[in-house]
Amino acid sequence: MTNEELLKSAGLYQRNMQTGKTGFTLACILLFGKDETIRSALPHHRTDAILRRVNLDRYDDRDDIRCNLIESYDRLMNFIEKHLNDMFYLEGDIRVSVRNKLFREVIGNILIHREYSNAFPAKLIIGTDKVTTENGNKAHGHGMIDINDFIPFPKNPSIAGVFKEIGWADELGSGIRNIKHYARIYSKSEPVFIEGDVFKTIIKLKTDDKKPTIKTDDNKNAIVQFLKENTEGRNKDFAEILNLKSTRIKEIVHEMIADEILVAEGSNRNRIYKLKE
Repeated sequence: MTNEELLKSAGLYQRNMQTGKTGFTLACILLFGKDETIRSALPHHRTDAILRRVNLDRYDDRDDIRCNLIESYDRLMNFIEKHLNDMFYLEGDIRVSVRNKLFREVIGNILIHREYSNAFPAKLIIGTDKVTTENGNKAHGHGMIDINDFIPFPKNPSIAGVFKEIGWADELGSGIRNIKHYARIYSKSEPVFIEGDVFKTIIKLKTDDKKPTIKTDDNKNAIVQFLKENTEGRNKDFAEILNLKSTRIKEIVHEMIADEILVAEGSNRNRIYKLKE
């Protein structure tokens, strides 16, 4: 097939029965469009991936995703792999990644079943004890979903069809069942689904699911020595003495706050750090 024939067969290139004009559908733009095309067709489209463990008011890491759904899937999975541990697990005699199988379904759900006319930005938030996703939704009910007794409704079938063909989704209704199955293995807990104008999925985490912090004792000792000599310091001071990028400095400082070595005073540009007494 040519690209055009492929898009026609997937229902992504259609004729408008009212005007008689043919063209690409919004689903096609969302799936394969360039960033500027998506911004033109759907300016509010974005997915926010947030890590919030130390700085609970803002975030410790973030990926503001405004690209097409194929690239969005990859970036969201990379964010999950960056901040959540995997575990050893065998299906039969084959080792599989439970983390990836679980969040493949979670991420697929927020991309496929989102109500794209709703300007509410989709979110994936990794916290200290849970992962939460939120996305705009055309609700067919309100409140918590009974996983053992629910009726799936087809949403965005053209997008779902493409995800199914490339192996990122299965048949309608399988997502919630798979999330339930792998959440029990990954965190020994039941997932929570809340239906409403904003659809929420909550996956609880075990306390040891956080990525182990990289040991930076030499860097931390250098910061401690600097503060002993200067009483207080800012991120830019630490960046100069350690010759590291600001993003790495923030990670080290957050670790030292979590370890109760440092305390922070002030906010944003005026924030300073002191040794905890």
